[in-house]
Amino acid sequence: MPYQHVATKTKFMADGLNEARALRVVEIINDFQSLQRRIAEYAPNPAPEDYFEEGYQVLRQCRAEAAAVLAAPFPLDFSHFSSSSEEQEKRQLQRIIIDASARRFQAKKIYLRAVAAVRWSNTRNAVLQGERPNQGHAVQLQQADNNLRTELAAITDARIINDFRDADTEAGFWLQDDPPRATILEWIRSHPA
Repeated sequence: MPYQHVATKTKFMADGLNEARALRVVEIINDFQSLQRRIAEYAPNPAPEDYFEEGYQVLRQCRAEAAAVLAAPFPLDFSHFSSSSEEQEKRQLQRIIIDASARRFQAKKIYLRAVAAVRWSNTRNAVLQGERPNQGHAVQLQQADNNLRTELAAITDARIINDFRDADTEAGFWLQDDPPRATILEWIRSHPA
């Protein structure tokens, strides 16, 4: 459903935006699910002697974190049920947008880390070409490790929020109730996976 159509239809609701909020929930959850599927594709399968290499550790950690975010329950709050149904729906949709935005944020951060680790693994495999690491590979493997650390350090909260904001704006999504970074980070701190 195009954004313009939603905007016209929602004029007649409580504050005119609950349908747009519901659509926004769907958009955010779709992003989250897509990120989760992509993370699940990255299954590390190193040789036993490489199990503790940095990139493989990052991949395992990413998969575990993604599973935890997915399994975390939605925090129920029944304190707003005394208001009108339209106002109750508005508050509930706003809470869901915050929850879904925080989960999508976490999934994106995990995904970017997994991509960096996969890139590290591919570089490592290209350097080794099926051989065991030896002194002749040391410089290139160290460079791969350094590149991984640099990529991981470049994955910042601001970068993720800006990437989402840019992509969502370009797609024409309604962003009025999207939470700011501080709200997302507070939600994550108060709802550990």
